[in-house]
Amino acid sequence: MGSHRLDSTLETVTDVFSRDLPPVLTIDPGDTVTVRTLDASGHLARQPAPGVPAPMLLADGRRGHTLAGPIAVRGATPGDMLAVRLVSLRPDDWGFTVAAARDNELNRKLGVHPGDPAWLLWDVDADAGTARNNLGLTVRLAPFLGVIGLPPEEPGDHSTIPPRPCGGNIDCRELVAGATLYLPITVPDALLCVGDGHGAQGDGEVSGTAIECGMTTELLIDIEAEPALPTAHAMTPAGRITFGFSANLNDAMADALGAMLTWLQQLYTVDRATALALASPVVDLRVTQVANQVWGVHAVLPHNSLG
Repeated sequence: MGSHRLDSTLETVTDVFSRDLPPVLTIDPGDTVTVRTLDASGHLARQPAPGVPAPMLLADGRRGHTLAGPIAVRGATPGDMLAVRLVSLRPDDWGFTVAAARDNELNRKLGVHPGDPAWLLWDVDADAGTARNNLGLTVRLAPFLGVIGLPPEEPGDHSTIPPRPCGGNIDCRELVAGATLYLPITVPDALLCVGDGHGAQGDGEVSGTAIECGMTTELLIDIEAEPALPTAHAMTPAGRITFGFSANLNDAMADALGAMLTWLQQLYTVDRATALALASPVVDLRVTQVANQVWGVHAVLPHNSLG
C-alpha cells in the first residue's frame, strides 16, 4: 500500500465542499496519507496577543474552514462507504479558543452578546499531552479533527460549517487516534477533505471553538463495500458511535439513536423494541456540538457493555 504526504498550501486547500473541485491528491484504497492542516481559520502564525490578528493563508474572502483536499480515492463509488482510520494526530505547539464572538441565540441567552469576545491563547506540548493558556490554566490534550467529510452529491459550492450525512464539521471529540469514521460515499472518487484540528474539546463545543490548532494527522483510507450501517458511524476507543444532525435537537437525537438501534439489532439478532430495551441501560446520548447551524448528537455504545 502507498504512503503520501499532503501539506496545506494555496494549491491544496479549500474553504467549501464541492464535487466540482479537482483533487489535489489521488490515492488507492488502503493507502496512508499524512496530512498537515492549519487551524480552521488558516492561521500561518500564532496571535501575538489575545484578539490581535495574525496572518492567514486564505486572507481574502474566506468562506469557511481551511481544509486540506479534496483527496480522490480510486474506485470509490456512491453507495459504498469510505473508511477513514485516524492512525495518529499531533497538534502544533500553539492554538486559540474564542468565545462570544458571534451574535447567535445561544450567546444572547447566555448573556455574553452583545459584548467583547474572550480569547484564550494556548501553548501546546504534544509530548507531555497538555496545553497551558494565557491565564495559567492547563488541560489534557485529546486531539482530533473537527472536519472529516465528503461533498454532497449536488453540484456547486457547499458550506463547510453544518455537518451532513456525508460528514464534514462533525466536531465529535471521540474521533481520536485509533478511531475509524465511516462516511457514505456521495460522489465518484469520494473527494475527502479534512481539517479543523482540535487539541481538546468538551461535548458540545459550547463557545463555538475548541483548542483550535494546526494538526499533523496520519490517515489510513479505505473503501468498505459492506458497511455495518448505511449512515455515518464510527468505531472508536470509547465504543461504537452513531450520529444525528438536524436543526431540531429531537430529530438529531432520534436519528443517532435510531442508527444505534439498527446496529444493536445486527449485533444481537433482536427486534427493534428489544434493541431499544438493550440500549437503555448502556447507550449514552451526547450533544456533539451546538455551534454549527444544526445540532449534532452522537450515541455511544461502550465496548464490552453488553456481555
